[in-house]
Amino acid sequence: MNDTGTGQERFRRVVIHDEPTGLIPADDDRRGLLAAGFKLLVACVVLFLVWQTASSLLIVFAGVLFAAFLDAAARALAPVLPLNRTLRLTLVLLLLAGLTGLGIIWGAAKLPEQTRLLLSVMDSQLDVLQQHLLTYGVDLLGPEWGRDLAQWLFSDQGRFLRHAQLVLGGASTVLTGALVIVFLGILFAFAPASHRDSLVILARPSYRPRMRAVMDEMGSVLRFWFVGQLIRIVLMTLCVWAALYLIGLPGPFVLGLQAGLSNFIPYLGPIVAAIPIALVAMPLGASLLIWAVIVYTVIQSIEGYVIGPLIQRQAVDTPPAWTLVAIVLLGALFGVLGIALAMPLVAVGRVAVIRFYVEDYLGDMRKQNDNRK
Repeated sequence: MNDTGTGQERFRRVVIHDEPTGLIPADDDRRGLLAAGFKLLVACVVLFLVWQTASSLLIVFAGVLFAAFLDAAARALAPVLPLNRTLRLTLVLLLLAGLTGLGIIWGAAKLPEQTRLLLSVMDSQLDVLQQHLLTYGVDLLGPEWGRDLAQWLFSDQGRFLRHAQLVLGGASTVLTGALVIVFLGILFAFAPASHRDSLVILARPSYRPRMRAVMDEMGSVLRFWFVGQLIRIVLMTLCVWAALYLIGLPGPFVLGLQAGLSNFIPYLGPIVAAIPIALVAMPLGASLLIWAVIVYTVIQSIEGYVIGPLIQRQAVDTPPAWTLVAIVLLGALFGVLGIALAMPLVAVGRVAVIRFYVEDYLGDMRKQNDNRK
């Protein structure tokens, strides 16, 4: 009896002890499904909001990019000026404001004159093109076309007012976006740690140091990229300006400036920048056209294949095909701003994919494959 009673009590204890353990996995599965569904819902909402506010997010990213440039300039002044970071950033902003003011004053005196020269050359070019087409019976510009492009623009007052409204609306949008980018960049640059930690706090406590380190790496990539692009733009502008001035092409500074700014758009930008140079040189003779094309091609080749890779190799290590794909896709989706920011977005996205997905999620399979090679 004692053995039987002991066995029944033991069986009863086992049943009572096992019943909760049989219910816990079901509750865990239910909680896991709810958590997965909630995460999926949050991901869908986030993707929808990103899609609807993509243009604004690109402006915010441009502000982050400008903050990276300000931070790089402040870091460059650290060995020269033994001041704290806030004072160095203030000095950088004052220098940028002074250079911008001088550039506006100098450009207001020089750019209108060179622009008028380029318009006169384009008038001649279009007139020659019209005459050649008329020999084949093609009236491209209409019977009322004259040599004066300005007269053609101002002849129809209604058309001019429509164009003026469009230009003013676009200019106000660009100016507003530029102001937002500048102020966001200043705010981010003066308090980078607090803005970074406001995003890091969303991660698990155990993962926050890793996320903080990856975001710091992204910031260094943006600094290297932006400073490298500025160096390339300045070098390209000066070289093309001097070369076109020496061969006698009209408006060399405007043409050099647009050639330098085209480096913001890799691969496609330099090709587009060659078109205005060819159009301006075309009516001035075949020899000048050949010289202009040769000079621009040589300068662009040296910059694109030698100087550019040397400057940007520490910032961007992405295959050219993927960069071109990003430029095409972002340009089709978001226009000029998407094209201009495609390269830094690819650079930052590459760091995020390698660190968070390849190394953390896949267990650093990339390094294992590299070691095998």
